[in-house]
Amino acid sequence: MDHLSFKTTHVSKANAQKSWVIVDASVAPLGRVCSQIANILRGKHKPSFTPNADCGDHVIVLNADNLRVTGKKMTEKVYITHSGYPGGQKRRTVREQMNRDSRRVIEHAVKGMLQGNKLGAAQYRNLYVYAGMEHPHEAQQPVAIELKNL
Repeated sequence: MDHLSFKTTHVSKANAQKSWVIVDASVAPLGRVCSQIANILRGKHKPSFTPNADCGDHVIVLNADNLRVTGKKMTEKVYITHSGYPGGQKRRTVREQMNRDSRRVIEHAVKGMLQGNKLGAAQYRNLYVYAGMEHPHEAQQPVAIELKNL
């Protein structure tokens, strides 16, 4: 057996094979869609996955307006923000956030599923969320994928 043929390769920013994929957010509930998106952003679906490098794909998420949540999450799940001033805490339910900007619900969920360091921030920048079916990334020739197939 030739032991030189079993070399471990590490992906770096220079040799990462990054592609563009399109995901439809209306096919499954919020958590299932976002966990699959986070895995694609990290690159865990690739055989060349390297945990300390940005080797994931660029993800375009469409139909954020048609997002589904299960149970009573639409009225009982609350996003809390604070301005930093006394009395500056604001609460917003998922329904209020969807009426205001539905893209932020997906962005918030995916960001919470990524690492909390510079690598996670770099991977998060590869996420593009749109409310409808139109997107300006036709030049990148993105490929539509089914989340069930991953």
